[in-house]
Amino acid sequence: MDLLDWHRGRLSSRRLAVLVRHLPRDSALAREVHGEAADWTATDYLLATAVDQLAEANWMFATVHQDEDAEPLEYPKPLPRPSGHPEGTDASEDGDAPAVANPGPEELGLFFA
Repeated sequence: MDLLDWHRGRLSSRRLAVLVRHLPRDSALAREVHGEAADWTATDYLLATAVDQLAEANWMFATVHQDEDAEPLEYPKPLPRPSGHPEGTDASEDGDAPAVANPGPEELGLFFA
């Protein structure tokens, strides 16, 4: 499709808006607008959260079962999310742009349906 057709009058503004609105998640426009978050789906967020929870559980187990005199173990760092901030931190605290929101209840509901 030639986008110059919009300037030539052969493509309506409504049709152009519909085409842009329904671009795939991995399109160049989506990547430009949303950055790396365009590549992340609800599944990716859930998998990253599961990995973080497993690391925390392993840390807790190791901490409880170590000697009393041993050095405390380092708390595991969460996997980086597309926003560039680890889960649980607010981007507005350090002055950066707001973090990309995690998937909402609707997306998670669709995942488990």
